Amino acid sequence: MQDKETLKLNKLEANSKRKNTIYRWILYSMLGIFVFYYLTPLYVMIVTSFKTMPEIRQGNLFSLPSSLRFEAWKQAWDGTGYTGGDVFLKPYFWNSIKLVVPAVVISTLFGAINGYALTKWRFKGDSYIFLLFLFGTFIPYQAILLPMARTLGVLGISNSINGLILVHVVYGICFTTLFCRNYYVSISDEMVRAARIDGAGFFKIFFKIILPISIPILVVTVIWQFTQVWNDFLFGATFSFGESAPIQVALNNLVLTGTATKRYNVDMAAAIITGIPTLIVYILAGNYFIKGLTAGSVKG
Repeated sequence: MQDKETLKLNKLEANSKRKNTIYRWILYSMLGIFVFYYLTPLYVMIVTSFKTMPEIRQGNLFSLPSSLRFEAWKQAWDGTGYTGGDVFLKPYFWNSIKLVVPAVVISTLFGAINGYALTKWRFKGDSYIFLLFLFGTFIPYQAILLPMARTLGVLGISNSINGLILVHVVYGICFTTLFCRNYYVSISDEMVRAARIDGAGFFKIFFKIILPISIPILVVTVIWQFTQVWNDFLFGATFSFGESAPIQVALNNLVLTGTATKRYNVDMAAAIITGIPTLIVYILAGNYFIKGLTAGSVKG
């Protein structure tokens, strides 16, 4: 009897392992299909950027270039050397750097302070203020174009990097406040109470206690804001033009620039250059992004 039961258990275990193996292969196959689907356009962009125009005209998108040529990358970054109608990315890349760094830092700092105040320094009506911030995350870009254009004109900073910084800070504070508030809800109030008993004030508690333990959510807000600001086209095209434009507007102008022949290799190189900063940020800090998002989901 024991031998028969043992044989049955072994068969059941073998069948279970066989099913698990089949399910695992099905899962890996589906993941492989999705990987191929998403990486194929990137592969085409990269190989096309290293090809010459005669190679591109041959019509084989997936063929490798005969040799690595960086002329298209040089033209996308530094131009062709012609003064008339020559659009390239270099000055606009630095415009975006000047825009994204202060916009991300300011919006993240204010979002952290707001989240801290709404959770650790409760006051009458704080829930309604949080609802206003929450409502602000649902306001579309298009809804604030006219009032923001009027505001920038009154302040005298329209068509400038400073104006774009203000736009992205105002629009991003709702998101950074939401992220930080949900994270700070999961932090014990006892630390803040103890610090207040010891005589610490609002900002001392924030900078000495709250901020050092906020690294996970700060990484989330930095990645979120960096991606939103760097990839933004609508605000850049609406509130700036010419030499003050960010890189996304320059990329659009480069691709749409009329020439005798369409330079697909230059367009692909320009698109890759434009996307490299966000790609680097996600590669270096993507793991912290997931941890930060889940850190504040336990409570609140």
